[in-house]
Amino acid sequence: MCRLHGLRGSVLSVHRVARGVLAASLAVLILASAAPAHAGFVINPIFDVSITSDPNAAAIEGVINSAISEYEAKFTDPITVNIEFHSMTSGLGQSSTFFSTGPYSSFLAALQADATTSDDAIALAHLAAGPNNPVTGNTLMSVKTANLRAIGINVNPPAGQPDGFIGLNTHITFPGSPGSTLTYFLKAVTQHEINEVLGLGSALNFSQNPFPEDLYRYDASGNRSFTTNAAAKAFFSIDSTTLLAQFDNQNDGGDWGDWQSNPRPPGVPPKVQDAFATPFATPTLGVELTALDVIGYDLVVPEPSAVSLLGTGMLLASGFGVWRHKRRAGRAAV
Repeated sequence: MCRLHGLRGSVLSVHRVARGVLAASLAVLILASAAPAHAGFVINPIFDVSITSDPNAAAIEGVINSAISEYEAKFTDPITVNIEFHSMTSGLGQSSTFFSTGPYSSFLAALQADATTSDDAIALAHLAAGPNNPVTGNTLMSVKTANLRAIGINVNPPAGQPDGFIGLNTHITFPGSPGSTLTYFLKAVTQHEINEVLGLGSALNFSQNPFPEDLYRYDASGNRSFTTNAAAKAFFSIDSTTLLAQFDNQNDGGDWGDWQSNPRPPGVPPKVQDAFATPFATPTLGVELTALDVIGYDLVVPEPSAVSLLGTGMLLASGFGVWRHKRRAGRAAV
């Protein structure tokens, strides 16, 4: 399962989402146009000794690098995202990510300026102009540091820290550590957690300041859905009508921002962002790329942008938060 983590850092408010809150208060005015130039989208993996000392380190690191290469080929944002990877011995995967909280109107202006695809145009047409966000009705949004830089807002994690931390239980993955049960696909587990460091996840059961993916959370009738009521089904949609995936809204221990998989909706195959992984399944990135696209990443597509670029404004940030999520070993396919 996945849980949202906040960032501990220098320019936004830092909270820890799984348990406890790390408070920091920095009132900093962030300019939305000062991101440094890069050759292209880069994810820089930092391997902890728990991985580098593993007898199967070469295979494990190779899978992580292979997972990363797919993002670098799919997105063109000129940023570098630093992620620390380490091994763990319980659960399946976990991530912890720095995020910042600021005005919804500033986030929306930057998102509009960064739009590059037809899906961006559709998604933006269904977002309220502000100043109040359309999810909880207050004026604030929480956004992870990598996601902020992807839309041109130059926010970095605290000095010396990566954008996020990812734990992988290589004792139950393929490939994995010596003696692994070889039950779960390491590449899919890795990409599930990378998606969350990049920006996917929900603030449900954590904060009234929604995360970007919450902007696309609807019920089957096209009404916005931001509730922990297990009887209320919620779906990912960029136009409020076309339901692209079902969120895990069952209060079953899974991450509210993951896809429903306990049970999995009829006819829906395993996906990378499923709340509970399916043993021996090998899902690949699909609707997750659409989700990353509409929260601000520049997806490589063979069509011109349908949205004119707008000048970005500024984001007034206050401290840092840390979004933390731990995913359990998956359940059998249903």
